[in-house]
Amino acid sequence: MRLVSWNVNGLRAVMKKGFMDIFDEFDADIFALQETKLQEGQIELDLPQYHDYWSYAERKGYSGTAVFSKQEPLQMVRGLGIPDLDTEGRIVALEFEPFWFVDVYTPNAQSELKRLDHRMAWDDAFLDFCKGLEAGVVPEGVGATNTAPAPKPVVMCGDFNVAHQEIDLKNPRTNRGNPGFSDEEREKFTTLLDAGFIDTFRLLHPDTEGAYSWWSYRFNARANNAGWRIDYFLVSEALRDKVQMASIYNEVFGSDHCPVALELDVE
Repeated sequence: MRLVSWNVNGLRAVMKKGFMDIFDEFDADIFALQETKLQEGQIELDLPQYHDYWSYAERKGYSGTAVFSKQEPLQMVRGLGIPDLDTEGRIVALEFEPFWFVDVYTPNAQSELKRLDHRMAWDDAFLDFCKGLEAGVVPEGVGATNTAPAPKPVVMCGDFNVAHQEIDLKNPRTNRGNPGFSDEEREKFTTLLDAGFIDTFRLLHPDTEGAYSWWSYRFNARANNAGWRIDYFLVSEALRDKVQMASIYNEVFGSDHCPVALELDVE
C-alpha cells in the first residue's frame, strides 16, 4: 500500500503548477494534503478513483487538510474533539480495517514562539487523540459515524512543523530555539515517539543527512538544500515490520514542501 503526504501551501495555487500530473504519477492508495487554504466549493477535482475527505478552517484561505483514498473508509473524523483546537481544519482521520490513518497539519509556534502555548496544548491533545484511536476510542463531537471502533494501529502523516534532531535540518546551531526547532517542540515530538510511534524515515534511513522536506522561499534555500525535515510518516509500533519504504521526493516542486511517502505491507 502506497501512502503519500504533501503540504501543498495552497491547493488552488499548486493546481496551476502541475498538481494533477504529480498526483496521477504517484498513483497512491491514500494521498493526504495539508495547508489546502480553501473552503468547501472553491475547487473542483476530477478524481473518479478516489473518495475525498476535507477539513476546513473557519478562517478563509488558511490551513486546511484533505485526504483522497481509493478505498472507502469505515468512518471519518475531523478534529481532536477540543473546540479551542478544532477551528483551523488541521485533522482528517479515516478508519480502515487494518489501521487508522491520521492526516495532520500541526500549528506553527510562530516568530518569537508567540504561539508556543497553543502549540504545546495541541501536541498534548494530538498524542491523546492518536493513543485513543489505538485503543478504539473516538472523541465526541468530531463527526464520527461509528463511536465504538475496534482498537487498531495508527498511521499518521503530515506537516508536524518540527525538525526533531540536528540531522533533520541544515543549520541546527543557528536555528536552536527558533520555531520548529525549539527545545519545547522537539521534546514533545520525542514524547510522541516514546509513546509508541515510529518515525518511518529514520527507521529505514537512520544516518541519512541532507534529507529535507521544506525549504524557505528566501535566500535561495532550496537550490542550496538548506532545508528542514518537518514532514513525517509515523506508525504505531505494531506496524514496524510492515514498513517497506519511506521516501522524500525532493525533486517534486510546486510548494515550499515536497511530498513524502510510505509503503506498507498491509492489505
